[in-house]
Amino acid sequence: MLLSELSHPNQLHGLTVSQLEEIACQIRERHLQVVSTSGGHLGPGLGVVELTLALYQTLDLDIDKVVWDVGHQAYPHKLITGRFNDFDSLRQEKGIAGYLKKKRKRI
Repeated sequence: MLLSELSHPNQLHGLTVSQLEEIACQIRERHLQVVSTSGGHLGPGLGVVELTLALYQTLDLDIDKVVWDVGHQAYPHKLITGRFNDFDSLRQEKGIAGYLKKKRKRI
């Protein structure tokens, strides 16, 4: 499965470990690519890739809620929730916010 095909965390349910590892690699690659050009926080998002995938594969995100301690830990979340193609607008005017917003689109 390609990261660019994901639009909801529940799509991770039932994936194999090797599929999750591939998605983790894609998250890191996209994260590094975008942050190296547009700026942003690198460490927090990279540090929670596997945690994010484990939580999202286990939980039902239509019911369960995840609260991130630091907004930039949510970069993997943003990539898994259908924002892969727009992620290069991170921290740009009218682009994807670098932090979490209280008012958000429901997944």
